[in-house]
Order: sequence, then C-alpha cells, then structure tokens
Amino acid sequence: MVNLPGSKKCFLFSLVIIFSVFSPWPWPWFGAQLQRVLASSYKMADETAKAQTAKPGGDTIFGKIIRKEIPSEFVYEDDQCVVINDINAVAPVHMLVIPKKAINAVSTSDDSDEQLLGHLLVVAKKVAAEKNLNKDGYRLIINDGRHGGQSVYHLHVHVMGGRQMNWPPG
Repeated sequence: MVNLPGSKKCFLFSLVIIFSVFSPWPWPWFGAQLQRVLASSYKMADETAKAQTAKPGGDTIFGKIIRKEIPSEFVYEDDQCVVINDINAVAPVHMLVIPKKAINAVSTSDDSDEQLLGHLLVVAKKVAAEKNLNKDGYRLIINDGRHGGQSVYHLHVHVMGGRQMNWPPG
C-alpha cells in the first residue's frame, strides 16, 4: 500500500464518501473497501509510532493480562501461553499468542527458549484451524524491535486471517 500523508488520505476518504453516496454501483462497494484500507493504515501508523517510543523492560499489558489483573477473554490457554483476540485488529481474525514467560523479543530470547518458541507456533496453528483459517491461509507475524514495529516488549505472535494479506507487509 502507498503510504500517503494524512491530508491526502483525508482527501481520498472524502472523495470516496461523495462517490459512495451520489454514484451508482460499484462505488458503494469500492468505497467500503477503501474505507477499510484507510482505517487499517491509520491503525498501523499508530502502532508504528508506538514502536518508536516503546522500550524493553518493566511490566507490560500482556503480563497483566496473563496474571488476570486486566480482564481478557482467552481464546486458548495452557501452561506455557495464552491466546487473546487483538483489540486493535487489522484483519477479520487477529489473535495474539503470548508466552507466559516474559521474553522481551525473539532477539533477546535464550537457547533455552527453543521449545517454548516452537510451542507458540504450534498453538498459532491450532487456533488458526479453530477459526477455519486453514482453507485460504493466514499470516503469522513476530515484530522485533523498533524497526520491526514492536510496540509491546513482551514477545507475541500475531495470527491474522480472514482476508487477502498484502505483500510486502510493511
């Protein structure tokens, strides 16, 4: 996707609204698709901005969710990890597989974390299958560091599906 400055996005968004209201088919469909794309690009821009200021260390929102200090509905839980729906979803299905062990990022993991890291991918596969993502596919993402777009320094795997994913991703 082309990364447009905010003013150009607003202009395009306004045109889509006008054409959606005053023009016959296919503008309403096209308008809905463009609105979805623009909305997800705003969400991604917010996460990129958060990643620029996020720092490793300290307690994270994921630690509080794992300890049940912050209420959250678990899609899956075992002795090594939990899975929750992402509250900032950018796909129809967007879940996070979070290890109970606090690991800042893949780049800071130890060799002793090998089994746990593999387990996270197996769980991602299981929950993707439960959400019927196997037929058309899904994307797994692990952000690492500022340039990788990591906004929370507690390792987690994004499981995203339910629509065609774009390439390159960022």
